[in-house]
Amino acid sequence: MLNWDEYGKEEAVSPPVTSKVKEETLAPSTEAQQPEPPQQSEPTASSESSNIGEGSRAEAARKAVNAIDEKAGNEELDEMMANAGRVQVDQKMMINCKADLNQLVPFKYDWAWQKYLDGSANHWMPQEINMTNDIVLWKSEDGLTEDERVIVKRNLGFFSTADSLVANNLVLALYRLITNPECRQYILRQSLEEAIHTHAYQYCIESLGMDEGEIFNMYREIPCVARKASWGLKYTQEISDPDFKTGTEETDKQLLKNLIAFYCVLEGIFFYCGFTQILSMGRRNKMTGTAEQFQYILRDESMHVNFGIDVINQIKIENPHLWDDQMKADAAQMILEGTELEIQYARDTMPRGVLGMNASMMEEYLKFIANRRLTQLGLDEEFTGVTNPFPWMSEIIDLRKEKNFFETRVTEYQVGGALNWE
Repeated sequence: MLNWDEYGKEEAVSPPVTSKVKEETLAPSTEAQQPEPPQQSEPTASSESSNIGEGSRAEAARKAVNAIDEKAGNEELDEMMANAGRVQVDQKMMINCKADLNQLVPFKYDWAWQKYLDGSANHWMPQEINMTNDIVLWKSEDGLTEDERVIVKRNLGFFSTADSLVANNLVLALYRLITNPECRQYILRQSLEEAIHTHAYQYCIESLGMDEGEIFNMYREIPCVARKASWGLKYTQEISDPDFKTGTEETDKQLLKNLIAFYCVLEGIFFYCGFTQILSMGRRNKMTGTAEQFQYILRDESMHVNFGIDVINQIKIENPHLWDDQMKADAAQMILEGTELEIQYARDTMPRGVLGMNASMMEEYLKFIANRRLTQLGLDEEFTGVTNPFPWMSEIIDLRKEKNFFETRVTEYQVGGALNWE
């Protein structure tokens, strides 16, 4: 075997000469061995570099680099900016902005940058959560009731698809169409979090030994799940087209509807029934690992909703002509459609009372959430007299709740550099 110390030595040893013919072949004439001396010329940078054994591809690359016109890429921007020079804060806008998208600072929307920092500080990964007790409970014949098993499977089935839909919308549409760099920075962070959420659902499914084909195809095969997925898809298909551009009232309104659909409904309503069910299970010391995954996801999603609503309201401020009576009616209709779809989902997943809740209580909770979404957009409430039957959900979303660190992670997990030990 050839080791690295001996590497290349064989090349230095001439092959054995076994015949006169080979000897003549290996020993060309002295005349052939003496090449004509090259003509003397002044050395240049290119001639010196060409002596390093490079080929025609390297030479072609050098020529291409030397031919680059650094001004060419800025011609369109210069035309739009009318030679305005460096980007000023007032030139930044949410949509249809003509300022340089690559210039992150100065910030116009400090809240967007703060949300990016908060999201980065609360980074987590699914494998860090212990799923041992969940596996034992799930495999036990009498560990969970049939109704509880349906809840776990339905929610993993919907959410494993829903977060993929959201991620696709962010990457294929919103990142391209939102023209503010600090908001784009948060969208990149959110895209990573959506990938982590999809990973978390897959990790739960794999850990519990579920039929992956059954769970991941629920958005096609289970009507209450399919309806929710289909509703979300119809608001992203057109703006995901690479040729779709904003800049007209019609296309700007399409983008605004997409933002309302995904931030106010898909993330702002469709998640609440399933998350309440799973977290209620965790409060009863059942499926605690899965519940903890959902708890971290819910914290992320709550920030996503708040970010999206801030973006929507900023677009309204900068483009008041978009927020006309028809658009207000459309927005309210979308939120109420989403609420009805989630109520139907609650009835399907909870035909009987389970986990200290029932479909009627969930319906009131969803109407309570719908009122909140409407008012966050400056619209009137739809449902009078509804209250929150699950106040502990607000506790989980809004408050800092610490746990025994040696038993599990702290709820408000932060990376080491962001922790304050004082």
